[in-house]
Amino acid sequence: MSEILNVIIDRWPNIVDATWQHIVLSIVALFWAIVLAVPTGILLTRFRKLATPVLGFISVLQTIPSLALLGFMIPLFGIGATPAVIAMVVYALLPIARNTYTGILDVDPALLEAARGMGMTKGQMLRMVELPLARSVIFAGIRTATVMTIGVATLASFIGAGGLGDLILRGIAMVDTGIILAGAVPAAILAILFDMLLAWTDWRITPKGLRIQNRT
Repeated sequence: MSEILNVIIDRWPNIVDATWQHIVLSIVALFWAIVLAVPTGILLTRFRKLATPVLGFISVLQTIPSLALLGFMIPLFGIGATPAVIAMVVYALLPIARNTYTGILDVDPALLEAARGMGMTKGQMLRMVELPLARSVIFAGIRTATVMTIGVATLASFIGAGGLGDLILRGIAMVDTGIILAGAVPAAILAILFDMLLAWTDWRITPKGLRIQNRT
């Protein structure tokens, strides 16, 4: 234990820099995953015949091993942050798109019928009824994608994107458990903190009445 603490103290500046790189990579990838996956999930609820093939294709992409996917990116985008972010986005698409699709489909048809009776357009129904009611399911997908993204980001160092994976690789090369843990422990803590932050955000934006219902 003392050895690990000494490594953390000695390499504190490197750990801080690597953690910051890891956070930036994860946030950028998660942002683009949300931008792509949420509209995709919404569109699939409008064209349901496409849902199975589209979600199936995204599922197949996710089954590609992380290192292999990063390797495929090198001939197309070179090395560095860009191919790493693209690979991370690919892995984050499925839980967000699938939860968006499922969450909107699970909205009570009676509520949609009532909204139509009030004269709402399809766009208004989406913004004011479907997305608010599906929000918790969508957030669950985003939380899952966040944890996966932070985990995949540790492999970004294989293609020169930096992050906490650099410390892990250095520790493996030196057969030094302390350095490995100096990269692995902050990555695990980041995943937990991001998940807690998203859970808190979801709770904060949930109306009080729905909070009580969710507890019961």
